[in-house]
Amino acid sequence: MELENFLNNKPLYYDVIDYTRMPRVYARIQNALKIPKIIHLIGTNGKGTTGRFLASALLSLGYRVGHYTSPHILEFNERIWINGQNISNTSLNAAHQKLQTILTNEESDALSYFEYTTLLAMLLFEDLEYVILEAGLGGEFDATAVFPKVLTLVTPIDKDHEAFLGDTVAAIATTKLNAVQNAAILAKQKHEIVYEVAARLSDKDIYKTQDLLTMADYKKIQDISYMLALAPYLEENLKLSIAALKYFDIAYEASDFKDAKLFGRLSQIEKNILLDVGHNALAAASIAEALQGKKYTLIYNSYKDKDYKTILQTLKPIIESVELLAVDEARIESTQLMQAALDALGIKHKAFVQIEEEKNYLVFGSFSVAQKFLQTYKK
Repeated sequence: MELENFLNNKPLYYDVIDYTRMPRVYARIQNALKIPKIIHLIGTNGKGTTGRFLASALLSLGYRVGHYTSPHILEFNERIWINGQNISNTSLNAAHQKLQTILTNEESDALSYFEYTTLLAMLLFEDLEYVILEAGLGGEFDATAVFPKVLTLVTPIDKDHEAFLGDTVAAIATTKLNAVQNAAILAKQKHEIVYEVAARLSDKDIYKTQDLLTMADYKKIQDISYMLALAPYLEENLKLSIAALKYFDIAYEASDFKDAKLFGRLSQIEKNILLDVGHNALAAASIAEALQGKKYTLIYNSYKDKDYKTILQTLKPIIESVELLAVDEARIESTQLMQAALDALGIKHKAFVQIEEEKNYLVFGSFSVAQKFLQTYKK
């Protein structure tokens, strides 16, 4: 069975997760895998851009490098990036056939979508020197946490996926930071409690981004930010990626980041359309700060388990009106409840129909919203 059909038979989301399954399977098959140096990425926001900044720089510096990120926007191949290119369907299917010979039928059937594709990626990454491995939902119990890691990078931590990670920032930070094996670098955090939780890891080497950066680095960061036209929140992700280079004592130049932007992070897709795959309150705050003083028509929708009322309240200063994009997924909130939330906030709204040239748009809400918009807006 080809990979696409195989994965289509696995649910993307689970109400209950067996956290013992991936460690059990990995323990049995680990001798069949050749693991490169893994830099693990955990946190709530900014994992994708941090990883792509670092992977692109390492590639420019002559290293063989892979980047595993999720979810994808338009096609699965986006999740596995090797030496500057998304993986091909031919390579994916070859790795799938190989993985089928390593796993038992029971293991293959039992592994979740994300668990299986994580093992698939590791097969494809075998001949590389560095792999930037982005966690999915969490840290300690994430499928990516089972592998040996040379460094963990911690992006900003906030509330998200509370049903799986905990209902406080302290609980979420504990779950995520328990994935650290040897050393970690923390990006600038919104919540002081994250630093306090990290300080409890007394047997690990814990750094803050600023511990590793010099004035020369900050000058290069300014040059890279100007070159890539980065929003302020993306600049923080850039700092974390450069701190990782400094940790490994890898010299770099600003030009090594020239190809480092990741699509879907405040991306200008038309002269009047910005698109961002952010989907939580922390992302909304970063967007509102980056776009302050301007007004946009927000094309939006949200999953039921997201705090969309807080997200909309946070974005309200930059919202002219909201146009709700229809997304056919069971997890999407009902139109009636979304409209009620907008009415309570005093935000004008209607259903999205088409782009109007005289308006400025911000597409925001989730990967699903971005995907649906990109598939339909020009039709």
